[in-house]
Amino acid sequence: MARKIMVIRHAEKHDDADGIEGVTIEGQQDPEDLTVRGWQRAGALIGLFLPPLGVFIDRNLATPDAIFASGTGPHSKSERPQNTVSPLAAKLGLQLNTNRLKGEETKLVADALAISGVVLIAWEHKAIPLIGNSIIGNNTSCPHSWPDTRFDVVWIFDQDAGSGGWSFHQVPQRLLAGDSSEPI
Repeated sequence: MARKIMVIRHAEKHDDADGIEGVTIEGQQDPEDLTVRGWQRAGALIGLFLPPLGVFIDRNLATPDAIFASGTGPHSKSERPQNTVSPLAAKLGLQLNTNRLKGEETKLVADALAISGVVLIAWEHKAIPLIGNSIIGNNTSCPHSWPDTRFDVVWIFDQDAGSGGWSFHQVPQRLLAGDSSEPI
């Protein structure tokens, strides 16, 4: 069973209001992909979860043993969650698990809980509170929503070896200029 599950929102996306476009890794416009800032965050996540000197910015962070991201399908065309964590997965030599689509959050949590060690999940922000509630077993420990404007937080769930229960922490990523130092 997993001893730690960390959940992040996919990195920055296309914004009609600001005129900021999503782009593929090759630089082609694609509203279903990350923005340039999103690609920067995806690269910076390597240092957050695999710090060069082995010192994490927060004691609750850890290097993942497995990484999950939402897969693509008829009702879920976005590759943002996958592209957010693909650089980290490649650096760690891990196969990215994309077996679950948006809407399959309870199955995703069951899959993550079955992994031994540390798990990282990248997902669409609207469903992250459901993922958190499913891990922790209640709907009072985590915030009830994830703000549309926040791409810079890690939700961390640690299993208590004695009781089997889960604790919840938030860690601001503080990776890019403008990232907040406040939790959600």
